[in-house]
Amino acid sequence: MNKFTTIASATNSKIISRRMFILNVAKVVVFTGIFGRLVSLQINEATKYKTLSDKNRFREWKLAPQRGLIRDYFNNEIASNEKVYQLHITPENTVNLEVLFFRLKKILNLTDSKITSLKRKIKKQKPWETIVVSDNLTWREFSRINLFLHELQGAEPIVSIARVYGNQSTSHLVGYVSEVSAKDLREKKYLKEMSVKGIAVGKTGLENKLDKKIIGKVGFQRYEVNAYGKRIRQILSDKGKSGKSFNTTIDLEVQKLSSKITKDQAASVCVMDIYNGDIIAMTSSPTYDPNAFVHGISTKEWNFLLNHRDKPLTNKAIAGLYPPGSTIKTIVALSALENDVVNTNLTVRCKGFIDFYGEKYHCWKKKGHGNISMRGAIQKSCDVYFYEVARRLGVDRLSVTAKKFGLGKKTLDGFKEERSGVVPKTKWKKKNIGQNWYLGETLHSGIGQGYFLSTPFQLCLMTAQIANGGYEIKPRILVDPDQNKNKLKDYINYSKESTNLPFSAQMLIDSLNLKPLVRNQENINFIKDAMHAATNEVGGTSYRSRFKDKRFMFAGKTGSSQIKRFTPAQREAEVKQKDIIYKDRDHALYIAFAPVSDPQYAISVVVEHGGSGSSTAAPIAKQVIKKVLERDELRRNRFKNLKKEA
Repeated sequence: MNKFTTIASATNSKIISRRMFILNVAKVVVFTGIFGRLVSLQINEATKYKTLSDKNRFREWKLAPQRGLIRDYFNNEIASNEKVYQLHITPENTVNLEVLFFRLKKILNLTDSKITSLKRKIKKQKPWETIVVSDNLTWREFSRINLFLHELQGAEPIVSIARVYGNQSTSHLVGYVSEVSAKDLREKKYLKEMSVKGIAVGKTGLENKLDKKIIGKVGFQRYEVNAYGKRIRQILSDKGKSGKSFNTTIDLEVQKLSSKITKDQAASVCVMDIYNGDIIAMTSSPTYDPNAFVHGISTKEWNFLLNHRDKPLTNKAIAGLYPPGSTIKTIVALSALENDVVNTNLTVRCKGFIDFYGEKYHCWKKKGHGNISMRGAIQKSCDVYFYEVARRLGVDRLSVTAKKFGLGKKTLDGFKEERSGVVPKTKWKKKNIGQNWYLGETLHSGIGQGYFLSTPFQLCLMTAQIANGGYEIKPRILVDPDQNKNKLKDYINYSKESTNLPFSAQMLIDSLNLKPLVRNQENINFIKDAMHAATNEVGGTSYRSRFKDKRFMFAGKTGSSQIKRFTPAQREAEVKQKDIIYKDRDHALYIAFAPVSDPQYAISVVVEHGGSGSSTAAPIAKQVIKKVLERDELRRNRFKNLKKEA
């Protein structure tokens, strides 16, 4: 019995020892695991948990960078910045969005539709992505938000910078900024890297063209916050980096005058330096307020702009397409002379119309001009004369010359709203319309009608290149210190002063990288003289708008673009444009260069449904030319200073 008891006792002892061993091993494993985890938490993952702790303790707000300034030629600010107060929300930091919106509704008087819109946006984005509740709070609203911030968990009051535009005359040229859209993110990759709510992006004009350089570098503010998210103190601040500022070639005084004169019309005015291509003014009327887009335009305002008869959102200077009308006669005559189709002595009899294969082609003057020469035809704008010249020239040769002088193609880099226009030729019609070209269409092209379409800016460039003696220039809107040398002007001055050059003129042209557009200077001089006659000699179509003072004397060419063909009854009754309903009236055009004695500037004016170039567009050009020439000395001095700075 004792033997069995001893054996059982020994067996139990072994079992207990085995269990104790297993238990001790388990203890060692557990404690080793706990110790290892503590080591891991306190040493290996210390940085991670310190970061998580700091995330609860510290909050960081990204700051939209300050956009660079846009100034005119004389350093007057066109687009600048102002301080604004905003309210942002981060959904993941909010315990109850419904409660938060309920409180904000009371504090900021948010409408139900605004709250619904915000909720919709929150559903479409990640919970940690910030949403902007308001980007333009008043100081009183901003103060109330900060006062009740302990009740508004997840709300983040922000002091930021917003764009402000001081003058509507530059609205189309400068453009506007607005909230980043999905399309912007697709097209502008740098916006994804910035990832800051409330940032504004350039949508049109220079704001869009310069956006990447002008937008700046994102900054941030880091604050220590309490359990409710209320700021206790600022820990760190980085203001970011302001975007690059730019000076334009625009003279704001000329720009404002041009806009003021045309404020009640659908019109455009363009002014350009004929030697270096500097754009002095480029207006489109009616204008709009670009500030309305910065903080989000209302539906009512948007619909008003969209449905307005005169299309205020369209930059008519570079996006408005109009038949060039009689302004094209300068190019028709030049092309015919350059191609040796006719000479300046060609005389045509104008009896008010011509019969061409059974169809009548009318002159604007019912009784005709009688026997008329090329100079007289440009001076008096005789249509019959240019029907004949165009018939001999042909549309294809006309097309080549027109394109040389800037028609039918985009002329400004980076302006997405610019349109090319149309310079027709036989192959163009076959390709785009699928029909053959008819000779009667050549006659229409000879007076700037038919398929011809040009922008006001193209007409200004065309005029500038006629006025400078037929040399190609590249229009520019931004001041570039590296391009302040005016090689063309230097060449023209040198040619006038040096009658006996030690080398050929062509060698000098090649060395200066100048590009002549004509082979015979006499031809271009003839066109300039005829434009002088059109303005300053009796019988000229713009004679009534002339200046007697030689300081302001200019040379120009009128034009009218027919919108709706006159009926025989209207033609017989000699119905005036003012007696026709607005939408059926001709567009009024005018091109000119000034001063006549020493050309410096070119101008184009287009007034939609203005009726007559001589009575509507030319008087506008007269006022603008006077302003430009009065400020010419100021511009020259500024140019000299820029050369010194460079």
